[in-house]
Amino acid sequence: MHDSTSLPPFASDNYAPVHPEVMAAIAAANEGYAVAYGDDPWTERLDARVAELFGPAARAFPVLNGTGANVVSLMALSPRWGGVVVSDVAHVNTDENGAPERVGGLKMLACTSVDGRIAPADVERWAWQRDDVHRAHPGALSITQSTELGTVYSLGDLKALADVAHGLGMAVHLDGSRLANAAAALGCSLRALTADVGVDVLSLGAAKNGAMLGEAIVVLDAEGAVGSRAAAAVPYLRKATTQLASKARFVSAQLLALLGEAGAGDDAPLWLRNASHANAMAARLRAGLEVADVVTTELVPESGVRFTRPTEANAVFATLPRAAADRLRERARFYDWAEGETPDRVEARWMCSWDTTAEAVDGFVAAVVEELGRG
Repeated sequence: MHDSTSLPPFASDNYAPVHPEVMAAIAAANEGYAVAYGDDPWTERLDARVAELFGPAARAFPVLNGTGANVVSLMALSPRWGGVVVSDVAHVNTDENGAPERVGGLKMLACTSVDGRIAPADVERWAWQRDDVHRAHPGALSITQSTELGTVYSLGDLKALADVAHGLGMAVHLDGSRLANAAAALGCSLRALTADVGVDVLSLGAAKNGAMLGEAIVVLDAEGAVGSRAAAAVPYLRKATTQLASKARFVSAQLLALLGEAGAGDDAPLWLRNASHANAMAARLRAGLEVADVVTTELVPESGVRFTRPTEANAVFATLPRAAADRLRERARFYDWAEGETPDRVEARWMCSWDTTAEAVDGFVAAVVEELGRG
């Protein structure tokens, strides 16, 4: 790792290396020639695997990154004059440099979230704008699973959101950059989290779960009214937004390595192994701090670590003294997330990945305890 810190980073699962099985798949795809722009055997097999996992009418469109997947998906689902109902902390709202607005021309209609999640009533509050020519028409709902705050929507919560959106004439998009972590946390299939609860189009993440680069847009019912329009639009939007890879086989090969080949058997696929491990390391980190007896539950603490969000996937959010956080960051890179309860405290986000080891977690916990003690 090219870093001056003494411990591996806990900043982002994007920091992790490419999984060896994914790297091997890339190397295998590098043999010989293949037709460009997705008309290749790997992309054909990816389509077959996606249909096996998500339903027979599902279609996959590989793209280059998560922002591209989100922007193209939302453009395919929304009218040019439309808006997208989102959580206030949604990646499309806060961390994509206005790409949905700049590139897609779509206004984000933000709802105040609780631990990253929104509720059906939040979606319903935008219904009055549907027939107001002076307002952006709410044409789509975008949900993030797992959320930006490391929490997970239940299957029932997802279905309730999709039902109310569809009832208001809105399409449903799911930002699944960490969909694997949510599925691992809930012990359910990828289809159960998407097609079965009413999602129309999915941004299927890969880079945060062991891939080198590339994601996929998955139209979950390309034969239905919403899905057929989206499936027809995505190829043109993908090209127009510079998201069509000329050598698409290398993106498809990575997704195949994560998802498993069609009919590959009953062994746990790589996506599930990677996500389960990352989740387990986050749980270990939180439990380690609890065992170390440095956790406080005071609403306005003076010292110690105070957990601020449930740890349901592969992220731990907590506040701690700012001075301790600054010293700790010299030993293991991580990001400040928000202001703390008082000016001398800060909320930090600690992320675990498929490559995070138990030894790294235990070392980080020990470093937290040591730096808190120095305070």
